[in-house]
Amino acid sequence: MRARLTRTTVGLAVGITVAVSTVLAASAYIYSRHHFQSLLETARESSVAQGELIRVALEHQMIENDRTLIAEMIRSFGGQPTVERVVLLDRTGHVRYSSVPASQTADLRPGSPTCMACHQFPPAQRGSSRVIDTSGGTVLRTVVPIHNRPACYACHAPSHRINGILILDRNVGSVRAAIDKDMVWMVGGTGLATLVLVGAIAFIVRFVVLRRLQRFETTARQIASGDLDRRVPDEGADTISWLAREFNAMADSVTGLLGEVRSQRERLETVINSIDDGIVVLDGTRTVVAANDAFLARTGGRREALVGCCCAGGAAGACRMGGPCPTMECLASGRRQVRICEHVRADGSIRWEEVHASPIAGDGGPVAYVVEVWRDISDRRAAEASMAESHKLASLGVLASGFSHELNTPLATVLTCVEGILRDLRGAEAAVPEARRIGESATIAREQVLRCRAVTQHFLRMARGQSSAGDIVELDAVVSAAARLVEPTAKASGVSLSIDGSAPGLRVRADEASLQHAVINLLINAVQACARGGAVTVSALDGGRAVIRVRDNGCGIAPGHLKQIFEPFCSMRQGGTGLGLFLSLNFVKACGGEITVASEAGAGSTFEIALPPLGAAAPEEAGA
Repeated sequence: MRARLTRTTVGLAVGITVAVSTVLAASAYIYSRHHFQSLLETARESSVAQGELIRVALEHQMIENDRTLIAEMIRSFGGQPTVERVVLLDRTGHVRYSSVPASQTADLRPGSPTCMACHQFPPAQRGSSRVIDTSGGTVLRTVVPIHNRPACYACHAPSHRINGILILDRNVGSVRAAIDKDMVWMVGGTGLATLVLVGAIAFIVRFVVLRRLQRFETTARQIASGDLDRRVPDEGADTISWLAREFNAMADSVTGLLGEVRSQRERLETVINSIDDGIVVLDGTRTVVAANDAFLARTGGRREALVGCCCAGGAAGACRMGGPCPTMECLASGRRQVRICEHVRADGSIRWEEVHASPIAGDGGPVAYVVEVWRDISDRRAAEASMAESHKLASLGVLASGFSHELNTPLATVLTCVEGILRDLRGAEAAVPEARRIGESATIAREQVLRCRAVTQHFLRMARGQSSAGDIVELDAVVSAAARLVEPTAKASGVSLSIDGSAPGLRVRADEASLQHAVINLLINAVQACARGGAVTVSALDGGRAVIRVRDNGCGIAPGHLKQIFEPFCSMRQGGTGLGLFLSLNFVKACGGEITVASEAGAGSTFEIALPPLGAAAPEEAGA
């Protein structure tokens, strides 16, 4: 494990160094002061003893009154190596004898600073020696009084207590030099001791404390990286071992919580991914935070590419909202939003989706996240459309039933009148010149009234859910009759109507009136789709199935309307009811057939009625 320079390491090193240096420096200072005082006290005692010896010697010479010898002794004592000067003052303070020239004793005059160093204190507080700073340096001054004794009364009055004062100044430079020398050694020794002590403490802290503490850091980093089973060694009974056990207990608790959170997250993801609806979570910038499998399948992207991208930018295919974004409105208003959007698949089919955007408020109150739920409602809309169609058909059945019931009464009256005219005209052709033409017109009117009644009967059967067994019908006859009835309308519109091909003897089982009505509807629609000068052809074909084909060169039908033209009340022509093709399709389906259309806008249309031939069974019969 490599040592790293961290803030803790630097703090410990600096703190220990400062503490040790401070303690050692204080100890060295105290020791130097004490040592200086000890040396000074020794010098003071030596100076006092030396002064007493000089005093005794001088007193003996004073009694002998040998002034020359006194002066010689003063100079001799002052010449010693450790003595700065020896001065003898009289009782008035004037210099009588000195080991130095008179110029060097000026500082001993009464009132001088050197004298006031002692005289500023009361006599009881004055010591026999004191360290004094002079112009020549620092000296240890010893003052020895020369008392007036009976032997001295011959020259001095008995009333005087002191005859003079002996001053002995010793140079304390040697003392200071010794102290300085000791201080150098002491500083050097203290510095070395400091380095050794700091190094020893650093070594102990490094291997006893920091190295073990770094195990906590390493273990915490490994746990954070996913190794949840990693723990700190906790052997021992010291504080760090106790801390290691507490750390391991905390790691066990965190590992358990993480395992539970992971398990809960996996269960939640399983539940969300099992939902068929697409679910995506967006933050305030519409960045994808999470998405389930259904949403990923809807967008066709990968989770790594989708999560972390904006739904309107980097998350390709995530947003297909054509109108206002529900997430933006949810973030702005803080309320749930619902949208329905249309999506065109690659194959051209249409998918309808319902989007629910629900807000999730943050701690401060504003919306922090939005949950979008995308639900495919194509089947529901198809069911709703089918239900609406069923309701429309039910309403149409009720309408058709009432309409047929009301129309049958006048049709019966008209039929009775027409048949009465035909009875009256029998045998009157010779007497009435116009009787033949009137009879033909009455016959046509009777056929059309019967056709109308058949249509109303068909409406009634359709409303009651009944079907007609039908008759054997020849297609040529049906096509010819329908063309003959529509021809006047075609001539009035300037459109040519012709029969292009026939299939003699081709017969089918159908309700003749209903089949004829279907063909007439197709022909009328073809004539109305053509401009003046257009052409409409109708033909009966035998191609495995009996086919009636109506072709025109009119305006054609747009591709988007091809699926709607057979719906009730859906008309592409202004003023149309939208029931012609719907009824025609129902007539043909009742006979077991179908109607197909092929059209191109601006190039005309082709409608075909395909019916099973007479030898094949209709669907109703086959299921009977």
